Order: sequence, then structure tokens, then C-alpha cells
Amino acid sequence: MSQFAVQRGSRTRHLIASVTALALVALLVVVHPQPAGAYPPGLPSKATAQSELNALTVKAEGSSAPYDRDLFPHWITVDGCTTRETVLKRDGSNVQVGSDCYPTSGSWYSEWDGETRTAPSDLDIDHVVALSEAWSSGASEWTTDRRRSFANDLAGPQLIAVTAESNRSKGDKDPAEWVPPLASKRCAYSKMWIHTKYRWGLTLNSAEKTALQGLLNTCSY
Repeated sequence: MSQFAVQRGSRTRHLIASVTALALVALLVVVHPQPAGAYPPGLPSKATAQSELNALTVKAEGSSAPYDRDLFPHWITVDGCTTRETVLKRDGSNVQVGSDCYPTSGSWYSEWDGETRTAPSDLDIDHVVALSEAWSSGASEWTTDRRRSFANDLAGPQLIAVTAESNRSKGDKDPAEWVPPLASKRCAYSKMWIHTKYRWGLTLNSAEKTALQGLLNTCSY
């Protein structure tokens, strides 16, 4: 084999290696897998959330029928796991479960207050838009089946595992009355709230919309 052929082959192999390395770097830059403990699925972009917020109906909250939590059946069981257990598995890190699907070990980072817990009993599953809030925003007119679907919604950013303390501090308050203690989480919180209300056709009051707009304005993307 000539020296020229050897050099050309060496250059070709070097070029292939360089292209492969660049492709891997590009893949790492472009693809952002959601880490365990990150936000639930369906978090919209700032632009999408703004469009959804603009489309929501502003209306005073209220219902002629009294709220009852039992009108939102939860947690349901699907494939042997309750909705709560499914969210705990999804939102935790290194979660191990027993034959009954209940977590036996793992750790959970609470997005609202930045706390980490290792005992599932220390965690609540937060309905981002609280059930009573949904009731007074349109859900009182739904069927029980639709309310069941809302209370167990795994398709959007409505359910998230957080510390019991932060969830109970939030209660049934809307963003005009409560925001996550961690300022860095308030943008995502507003997106989750807006997208949930939009997906489910719920209304919002004027103070709530003003608060959400302020939170959304803090988002960079």
C-alpha cells in the first residue's frame, strides 16, 4: 500500500471520529431528558402558556352546589398501582417498589420548597389546581366521571409529589393567594396552573389572572 493511501485512510478515520464526536455533542446539547424529580409532563413554553392564559374565561368563582371532596374520586388504581403510587414512582429518584406497588425506598425532591424526603409518608400528591378551586371554576357542572379523570390526571402537569408541609400550606389557594416558597419555581408553577385550567376548560377570576401574568412575566422561556 502506498504512503499516500495510508495517509488518506488515516485522515478518513480521523474525519469519521471527529464527525461522530460532534454528533454526540450535538445530541447532548439538543436532548434534555427529564430527570427524576423534575416537573410532571406537559409543561408548556412561555409563549404557549401566554396564549392559553389569554384564552381563559375570566369569571367570578362560585357554585350554587356545595363542594364535597368525595365528588372527585381518587386515588384510582390502574395496572395494580394507585395514582398516588404512580406519581411517587415518577417523581422520585432511585425508587424501589414492593409487590403492592408502594415505594419501599427512594428519595423525593419537593419542587415547591426545595426539601428532600426519603419516606413516602412525608409526601403529598399536590393537585396543582386544587379540587375545590376546580369545583368553583366550572367542575361543579361536570359529571362524576370527568371529575374522577381530573383528580387522577397523569397526562398533564396537574399532579406533583411535594412535601406535606408545602402542600398543606398551599391548601386550596390560587396563585393570587399562594406561590411556591422557592422563587425559582414560580414560573413553572404558573405554567402548570395555566395549562391545567386550559386543558380542562376551567375559568379564572381577575385577581388570579393578574397574579398568573406577573408570574409568567418572570419566565425566560
